Amino acid sequence: MSDAGSTKISDLEFNDPLYLHPSDTSGASLITHKLKGTENYNVWSCAIKLALQTKNKLGFIDGSCPRFQYEDDDVLLSQWDRCNSVVLSWILVSLTEEVYNGQIFSKTAEVVWTELKETYDKVDASVTFNLYQQINSCSQNGQSLSDYYHKLNAMWRQFDEMVKIDDIVKASKSYQDHNQFLKLMQFLMGLDSVYTTVRSQILTTDPVPNVKTAFSIISRDESHRLHTPNGNNIKGQTNAFVGKVGNTGNTNNSFNKKKYRNPPLKCTNCNMLGHTVDRCYELIGYPPGYIKKPFNQGSPRFNSNNCVTDKSEGCSSSVQLASD
Repeated sequence: MSDAGSTKISDLEFNDPLYLHPSDTSGASLITHKLKGTENYNVWSCAIKLALQTKNKLGFIDGSCPRFQYEDDDVLLSQWDRCNSVVLSWILVSLTEEVYNGQIFSKTAEVVWTELKETYDKVDASVTFNLYQQINSCSQNGQSLSDYYHKLNAMWRQFDEMVKIDDIVKASKSYQDHNQFLKLMQFLMGLDSVYTTVRSQILTTDPVPNVKTAFSIISRDESHRLHTPNGNNIKGQTNAFVGKVGNTGNTNNSFNKKKYRNPPLKCTNCNMLGHTVDRCYELIGYPPGYIKKPFNQGSPRFNSNNCVTDKSEGCSSSVQLASD
């Protein structure tokens, strides 16, 4: 390459289609979607065109940057061939193996693009039917609200691209309102049953909101539910409460043990409760005028008169003032 040619290439502006950034290498993957066939051609083509537009290389597939306009300059012609090869490699790497094998021998990106469009850009009634069926059968089925909505929204946009409607019709308010109403119904039909209440509120609103507003309303409801204890948490809290209640007896036992940590007074002479041996009447004598009552077997209880009495008021060591 001559010095003059090198100067020309180095002077290429960033917005020139022949300009190549150091990162613009062949084999790089511009998009994550791979062309499978008719079923995803529209999505794939939109993604590729968007990626090539950011690289300022759309001219290599739509014919707006033809090779012949550089035939008078060998350096720029060579640069065009280089750019074409890079764009061609970007397209080929985004194809599945089956589609790739049919295009690997092509020489220009424009030829490959044209052949793929002629082969796979076939929107007939069966393709439209399959997509519309997927839209109407799409349901949340346990996935997050955001994932469900974006999946449905992607199919809506793909369907709108398939169905060619005049721009004037699309711009009319009646069409937009009708289209939004259908999407709202499809979105609400696929929601999980946990949204039954908020869905009913949306349907009874006059006028009904569009699908974006409905998604926002339900998102707030979902956020509220996620920050509210669910059934398992509530059940756990209930079990914990029941566990505490079930241990009440143990707590009382512990309290009773603490309450009676020091055993009651017991006489070592008569083995009765309520007094000690130094106050036992059997040893120190009964007061004058008292008589000893016989002790009846039963559950003993404390008596303030230096004895333990049973339910029949009997006491083996009790004394009582004789009746006059």
